[in-house]
Amino acid sequence: MSSRPDQDTGRYQKKSSTEGQHREEKSLRHSRIVRGFSRDSASLKRTVSICEENFPTALPVLLDVVGGPESRDEQTQEMLRGKLRILQADSTEVNALFMELSTHLISINSEENMMFVTFKTFEEIWKFTTYYTVGLLGRCMEGLLLDQRFCLSSLEEDIRIQVSIQEETLSLIYKGILMQEGSFFASCSTNQMFDSSTSGGDLYLEQGDIAQFEPPFLGSGWTMLCLADGGRGTAPRPAVKPVIPFYQWFLKSCAEGVLVGDGKPSCDFPLQFARGTCLATMEYDAGGPDELSVAPGDRIIIVGLLVSCFEWFTGRKEATGEVGLVKTSLVEPSTDITQSEDIFLDGEERTLFSVQEDKVLEETTALLQKRSQNDTGQKYKLDTMSCQDSEKQKSLGSSSKVDAQTDLKRNIQRILDQGKHSSPDPVVTVNGTLKEPRLATESKNPIPPCFTVHPVVEGNTNTENFIPLLSFLEGRDYRAEFGVLYGLGSELLASSIFTGHSDEDELIAFLGVARETARKKRLYWPHTRLCFLLGKLCAGRLKFSQARVYMEEALSVPRESFTDLRLLASIYSRLVPIYLLQKNTESFFALAERLAALLFGIPDCLACLEDNSALKYILKKAVLSHNQMAEARACYQLAKHHLTHAEGLRVVPYLERLLVLSGEAQRTWGTSPSQEYLTLGRMYSELQLPHLSVSSARRASLQPGATLTDCLSSMALAMHNVNRLYAFTEQEASLPPEVAPYLHQALSSIQGEGSDRYHVLGHRIAVCLSQLFCKNSMVGQAICRMHTLINNTGRSLCISVPERNSALTWLAWLHIDNHQPDVALGVLDLVLASMPEYCTTPQEGVVLNMRGVALRYMG
Repeated sequence: MSSRPDQDTGRYQKKSSTEGQHREEKSLRHSRIVRGFSRDSASLKRTVSICEENFPTALPVLLDVVGGPESRDEQTQEMLRGKLRILQADSTEVNALFMELSTHLISINSEENMMFVTFKTFEEIWKFTTYYTVGLLGRCMEGLLLDQRFCLSSLEEDIRIQVSIQEETLSLIYKGILMQEGSFFASCSTNQMFDSSTSGGDLYLEQGDIAQFEPPFLGSGWTMLCLADGGRGTAPRPAVKPVIPFYQWFLKSCAEGVLVGDGKPSCDFPLQFARGTCLATMEYDAGGPDELSVAPGDRIIIVGLLVSCFEWFTGRKEATGEVGLVKTSLVEPSTDITQSEDIFLDGEERTLFSVQEDKVLEETTALLQKRSQNDTGQKYKLDTMSCQDSEKQKSLGSSSKVDAQTDLKRNIQRILDQGKHSSPDPVVTVNGTLKEPRLATESKNPIPPCFTVHPVVEGNTNTENFIPLLSFLEGRDYRAEFGVLYGLGSELLASSIFTGHSDEDELIAFLGVARETARKKRLYWPHTRLCFLLGKLCAGRLKFSQARVYMEEALSVPRESFTDLRLLASIYSRLVPIYLLQKNTESFFALAERLAALLFGIPDCLACLEDNSALKYILKKAVLSHNQMAEARACYQLAKHHLTHAEGLRVVPYLERLLVLSGEAQRTWGTSPSQEYLTLGRMYSELQLPHLSVSSARRASLQPGATLTDCLSSMALAMHNVNRLYAFTEQEASLPPEVAPYLHQALSSIQGEGSDRYHVLGHRIAVCLSQLFCKNSMVGQAICRMHTLINNTGRSLCISVPERNSALTWLAWLHIDNHQPDVALGVLDLVLASMPEYCTTPQEGVVLNMRGVALRYMG
């Protein structure tokens, strides 16, 4: 299962046609605009001469309608040109879209099917190229350029807007903007020397090394900052190429303490992202309880992943079962080690959101019913036709139509007979809105007990008050109750786990005495965990030096190896940002490397992080080492971390990058592209970017591995944002034509499913599709959908009698609208005969009124 960037907007279909001249002109125009283009965003990295001063500012964007039957090609191209001519006259709509796409419209050339856009910052180029690469740009253009009726008429065809951009031109625009901004990150095109301004000698950079460069100023040479060690150098004309815009943004966003230093990875382990078993090559004595001692020849089972650009990995001795950190430089591959194709750990949650299929089916079914009922007042306009129209239709009768009407009546009667024993109540009764899915990171850990804080009395040596807490904190192994304790912030820790104290000072004093009691009694693990809790509380009060002392003490207490690796990760994750804040770069890098080993090895360690500095360090090192798998996992973890902390704006760049990486590698690495596009669409929706949200929803539904749940979730997301674009209120909202592809896809997915819930969903989807066709003056298609529904209804009727009668009444109205009052009358008579003789309902009144209309049209 893979997702190629811009897959549905990035391939041209070669067609033969009698319209040879049109094809040739189109091909020539295409080759003139697109010759030599590469859709891979990596093409932005191509080398550009640094002495160039004249950079283009306008980017041509070529548009084309592709797919569908050959006979419609000229029709669709003319439709596109016509829409572009309208936008030339009034560009309000396209300007609103391009503002969302982070670009600026210069002009439109409708005859060439082309738009010209420009950019003001490299961030705008970064966002625009990302939308292009992951296939959102073409989808946004479809919403702008394809009318609703056209979309409905092409449900069976793969018709789409294809977008092509001149990436060579875009690369030059990007370089020009970077030159104007003064400094940028670039990689060396060749091995080269720089005059060092820090060491007094020469500074050597290899091909591919990434550094920060500043263009010449007032006749000076180029200056360079080496990210590996902070060295600075100069050169007159270095051969460099700017890194891709995402790297540019990410590296600029890193704090200096994260960005500069830690050296280049020196390990020559042959696999970048390994699973399996490796062999120790030399003897090593553990330097602390978090490390493993190894001897030459020891077989070390990799716990999770060994990532070659990091100094440590989590390993388990095959002989003893001990688990701890192992230096990557001390091992070599064994015969049963492999390069991982998956960025996830065994037992790790693979989605950002946890979606319950039953819930989605139930809520979608109710949502469709609610939305379709919003049209009730618009459905039956009984004065819109003349009797002359129906007379025209009468003359079209034939024996085949009579047979079809007979079959229709037979199937309707069968359905009515089945409904005699059905409940009059609807099967599904919910509020008709789709709720937000639950975060996959939401904790399911049991809640630990609540402990009473007793006032500390100086000189009182009674330790009975601490026994419950010390007993709970005992034990070297991780327990589920500890998960909440490790993950809670300082405020929640003080208010939910502990009670009886008036303020945090009183709580800290109580825990301080408990820590001293544990130390005297040599209760090593309660001592360790109490130090951790005290450090967390101090950090919450911004007393970072005191917090650091407690956390460092927690690491020095145990007399045996750490088996509670969640605790170890929690301690590391609190110390890392403190070292960064206090500019203790050596300790920051050393501990960030160890934390990286745990994040690559132990599921759920990510939940321990309150700060993203370690994750940004991991991503930086993956980028500098050109380790794409490590980069993908770091992006996933950054997205998940920010999503857990409700920081939607920070989720988006990393999730977008993960989709780009997946497309470039043409594999998913164990992720679900549909889920990623859905999550991205939800984030865009929160950020008030409705065009991008709708486009993400469509991409999610089109992924090869998309499930029915993905399709229905995409439909709900698209529906919400389309109504937002049209400024509809919840009360005004109905089913927009844009949801027709989702309904069509969902209906195909549930064909053959035997469950009642699928029957109910299929019934409502078919009725909704019929309503959409009718609203867009495609009554024949609307009737066809209803006939298919009736003919395919099984022996088991799962919908309520009122809903069944409503659908049949709708069918009768469609036949009246289609100038077939005789067919409508036959349907209405069957429905009326099925109703109780002495029970008058509003529905019966509708049937009687419509029956009168049919009789009037028949003369």
